[in-house]
Amino acid sequence: MDRFSTERLIAERLNEDHLADLVALHLDPDVSRYLGGVRSADVTKVYVATNMTHWDRHGFGLWALRTKDGAFAGRAGIRHIPVDGVDEIEIAYTFKRNHWGQGLASEIATALTDIGLSQLQLPSLIGLVSVEHVASRRVLEKAGYALEKHTAHHGEDVVIYRIRR
Repeated sequence: MDRFSTERLIAERLNEDHLADLVALHLDPDVSRYLGGVRSADVTKVYVATNMTHWDRHGFGLWALRTKDGAFAGRAGIRHIPVDGVDEIEIAYTFKRNHWGQGLASEIATALTDIGLSQLQLPSLIGLVSVEHVASRRVLEKAGYALEKHTAHHGEDVVIYRIRR
């Protein structure tokens, strides 16, 4: 599934053409606050390559998000991630600041959950969120995820939300 759309978003399989938009996204300190901090252009280039490899290996991954008028809005996806020594599959979403507070995260979280559970037939999905990121926690709760546990991930205090098929 290289492309899909929601009511207000178009998702395109992440590739090198999205690098400039992702660099700008990752250089925004407010956007990157809950993503481990600002990422340089070089780190973002490696990030894109890693996520393209994920697509090749698993048949799913991250998508670049555009509004219906074609403007870059952010990124989102479904990906494998090690958490507490377990290979989990998470949904992830990040939007440019000018798209915050419009319900787009809830829209894409619902779409990703449907893709993961219904289309990909994954047994469960997680949302891994900084304890302090209240807005993202609400998004997961609205999408039907339940708080499972608190843990540490890359030295950060996080919570894991889960939904099962």
